[in-house]
Amino acid sequence: MSPQHGEIFGSWLARQLHQAGMTQAQLADKIPITRAAVSAWVNNRAEPRPETQRRIAEILGTDPASIYNRTDVAPKKPLQWHHRLAHKDGGREYGNAAAFAFDADLSALAREATQNSLDERYDSSKPVRVRYTLHELNGQHLDTFLEAVNWNELRGHYEQAAAAGQKVSHSLRAALDDLDERNSLVLLKVDDYNAAGLTGDEYGDGRFAAVVRRQLDSYKESGKQAGGSYGLGKVTLWATSRFSLVLMNSTLSEPHEGRTERRVIGRLDLPWREVDELAFAGPAWFGQRETDPDHEGVSRSWWADDQTVHDLHLERLTKEPGTSFLIVGAHDASGDTVQLPEMHEKLVKSLADNFWAAMIGGRDGGPLLEATVVTMRNGQTLVEERVDPHASHAALSRAFQAYLDGDTVEELTSGTQVARADVRLVVPPRRGEAGKKKGCDHDAVLLVTPAEEDDDEANRVVYMRGTRMTVTKKRPRDLPLGATRFHAVLLAGYATGRDSGDVALAEQFLRASEPPEHDDWEHTEELTSVYVRGALSRLREFRLEIDKAVRQLVGRRSTSKGEGPAALRELLKLDVYGATGSRGAQGVPTVRNISGHVDDTGAWNVRVDLKLPNADDPWLLTPVAKFDVRSGGRPAVDWKELIATENCRMEDGNLVIGAGVRSATFSGVTDPSTHPVQGSLARLVVDIQKARGGAV
Repeated sequence: MSPQHGEIFGSWLARQLHQAGMTQAQLADKIPITRAAVSAWVNNRAEPRPETQRRIAEILGTDPASIYNRTDVAPKKPLQWHHRLAHKDGGREYGNAAAFAFDADLSALAREATQNSLDERYDSSKPVRVRYTLHELNGQHLDTFLEAVNWNELRGHYEQAAAAGQKVSHSLRAALDDLDERNSLVLLKVDDYNAAGLTGDEYGDGRFAAVVRRQLDSYKESGKQAGGSYGLGKVTLWATSRFSLVLMNSTLSEPHEGRTERRVIGRLDLPWREVDELAFAGPAWFGQRETDPDHEGVSRSWWADDQTVHDLHLERLTKEPGTSFLIVGAHDASGDTVQLPEMHEKLVKSLADNFWAAMIGGRDGGPLLEATVVTMRNGQTLVEERVDPHASHAALSRAFQAYLDGDTVEELTSGTQVARADVRLVVPPRRGEAGKKKGCDHDAVLLVTPAEEDDDEANRVVYMRGTRMTVTKKRPRDLPLGATRFHAVLLAGYATGRDSGDVALAEQFLRASEPPEHDDWEHTEELTSVYVRGALSRLREFRLEIDKAVRQLVGRRSTSKGEGPAALRELLKLDVYGATGSRGAQGVPTVRNISGHVDDTGAWNVRVDLKLPNADDPWLLTPVAKFDVRSGGRPAVDWKELIATENCRMEDGNLVIGAGVRSATFSGVTDPSTHPVQGSLARLVVDIQKARGGAV
């Protein structure tokens, strides 16, 4: 064993033989010695005597010092692109179908790539660190990169692929034209640290082959807490590249071929094409030429030197295990962002929205994740921003922090408290186990904290499991009038921080109910094929239990900063259609939530959430503000402003809600000059009337 590197002789010898294109049998014949002896060395069952090591050095064309220092002695093979030949049966793929499972925008990339990093967390006592680096290249910096990636060899393949009439071809043509006209290219490097890295054999089962060689292979040794299960998330890397090209540099958590640092390879996904009268199937790999007879000619990963890693923009900040993915020609296919500052902002927002809980630690442990977004141009850093969950999601972060620190309460009595309630999930048995197991009951955790009156993101429950990625957000149904505006988070499975048997079963059940995007708990083929009949009903019951728990916690007003005197809060009232007995009746709009306050000008500011029955025609409603005075009729007051907030629009003072829409929100401000008395001295009634032409 080398005192310099700690590498075992057998691993070193196997690598030298492979790089030299020499078999174990050929080495045995040259020494000479038995083939079994060489096999024993390579498999680390024995180590040759010093005189035999000197003979091995002579055969390899080096000196014994190279063996002692474990220095690579075989000449380096040139890097090449290996393009998979077309199928002999004439089949063609005009693109990677898996890439269309997601929107090729930066939000999807940040969500999927970061979840994959969390799933591969290596040291559970430390967070995974992810770093997204946008890097614009032009001029000599661009030329150096294109030369390093053998762009001239690739250009012919791109031209032919772009000449076809397929959807992917049009995108490739636009990307090539933009590169030629602007002489500029955006790279996006996704680094993770304290992750497992691309470990495993070049072609056999393992993380490396699952990412580099295969599709729909969700190989994750973290297993039970993994967020993904379809093996589709990695495709967002290629989908975000205008050239469908991704380069990888991995530091391994366990050695391969005796090494751990700078395992590099590239993968390209193009549609079927013909180049120089030869047809190619689609994918291609960038690496060293394989000499193994079973895979001869294939491009394999190689152990790159520092200069090559630098030229390919694949440098890593530390020697911690993990992987760097370089997306060549990064773009946001949604069209929302084009410039670097916009792309930077969208990455920060997506990381904050999806992983704010994973970035929070408590008294007994740190966060699961740290995230940073960097923007560069030609090697110069322009912006570096650490994602701060407390800045982006203050109320939710406060709620989760209180849970981690054990500072929750049973009932809300102030504006900064966090109330906790347990919500039961009935996990059904799996098929074939119904006679042995009856499933289990799992107590998920609901956390609720008050929201500010003007918070547009309020009155939603954030659902999460596993490594605390946001799965979805849902608005509870049938909230009572005068309910406290709130933020809430529902922790299920391993997101609760527990590790009992019911937690594992709940995690498996909820994961099976998620579509490829992992953005809901709903009916899936896996759910119905793995679990006994009634599994979907258990999910629906779970949702009802969540909504019920929310209503119980927010049904009474809490005292919070800015709400004003309790007497003032009692002055707000709402009628629907202004008819006795029609309020809450079947087939008419009902109120989910209403909130309001009197501002410094004396005007009433109200926000109303409506629940609507399913209708084939649009609703046309007129909000009318009235003062409920002590005697006489209710005088109407004018609206100074009416605002359509969600799922509706304003036309000539009327609220227009489309056919089939089940919920809508509007807000309004009254005109103090039309008040018969001061706003704080009278009850405000908001009367929702059916306008002429409204649906019945």
